[in-house]
Amino acid sequence: MNFRPTLLVLLSLCMAFLAVVSGAQDDSQEMTKIKEQELEEVRERISELKKSMDRRAAERDRISGELQTAEVLIAEKRVHLQELERQRRVSEKKKADLDQKLKARAQELRAETEMLEDQVRAAYSSAGQERIKLLLNQLDPAVLGRQLAYYRYFSEFRSQNIEAVNGHIEELRQLRTEVAGEDDRLAGLTRTRYIELTELGLAQEKRQQLLVSLKSRIAKEGSEIERLAAQEQDLSRLIAELGSILADYPIRSEEPFSELKGRLTWPVAGGLVHDFGQPRAGGLNWNGVVLNAPRGREVRAVYHGRIVFADWLSGMGLLVIVDHGEGFMTLYGYNETLLKATGDWVAPGDVIATVGDSGGQSQASLYFEIRQGTTPVNPRRWITRSPRS
Repeated sequence: MNFRPTLLVLLSLCMAFLAVVSGAQDDSQEMTKIKEQELEEVRERISELKKSMDRRAAERDRISGELQTAEVLIAEKRVHLQELERQRRVSEKKKADLDQKLKARAQELRAETEMLEDQVRAAYSSAGQERIKLLLNQLDPAVLGRQLAYYRYFSEFRSQNIEAVNGHIEELRQLRTEVAGEDDRLAGLTRTRYIELTELGLAQEKRQQLLVSLKSRIAKEGSEIERLAAQEQDLSRLIAELGSILADYPIRSEEPFSELKGRLTWPVAGGLVHDFGQPRAGGLNWNGVVLNAPRGREVRAVYHGRIVFADWLSGMGLLVIVDHGEGFMTLYGYNETLLKATGDWVAPGDVIATVGDSGGQSQASLYFEIRQGTTPVNPRRWITRSPRS
């Protein structure tokens, strides 16, 4: 029976299968590159939109531009300080572990050294003549052989003991070098932290001066209504432009956002300061809610989505906008720090920012808003329970 044709057929099928798999992998890699390129293009368009809005805001209000610079710098310093604190904790733990290991190795060295000292004293008291004495004692050959073997074992043990002592001495030297390195690293982190804290303090002083100037100008010119109206227009324009940019990149979740009404959780635990629909100055109303919460508390995404904006915006301060698909977006403003970047994907409960008072707020709080298209909707209808009054 001839199996060659069957073998050739199998080889041909395998080669064809591998070609298909390789082609599919190439196609998948190509699609990944295309998606990454498209995402980068989206980021660039959003960045250009932000620059355009900054230019308009600067033309309209110089103080707001300086406030943005100060608050963005403050956020950067706080993030850097948090990273320095994390590095400090890691370094201190490593140093503590090294100190513990150093202590254990020092104890082992003392034990090995004492044992070696006993052996040296024993060898010295016999004047180094152990082997000669054994030979001159004219013992029974069997006994003599056993004693010579014991002597050999003893000598080998002594050599191993000396090697162990030398090894412990070298390990202690290396550990002391590592401990000194961690001490230097901690000292460097302390110096850097001091510099960052100094720069943070200066930025906060600058912010306070700007807020005083802003309040003084508003009181003098009576421009609060115009300022709030301009800020609301900026936010509406931003939402509309984002919707246009992202129209070709739909969000898909296991469950559509539109079906989640009454089932979401507040992005932060806090008391209600301003409610949706409450009046503001000049006949304007609140388009979202303001929740009072401690500075630095974690702000969490309410549902699956993609970060489409993470930057400073006049009136909103450090703002995060998450696109959830179907035209729905959630907004998180007044933040102290931003922990996600444009293009990042988030899941329910993911930490995206921390509570702050950016945007010129007088106290730490979170502004939270839900939009369907460009229309604000009442967030309280989407949340499982009411916030504390």
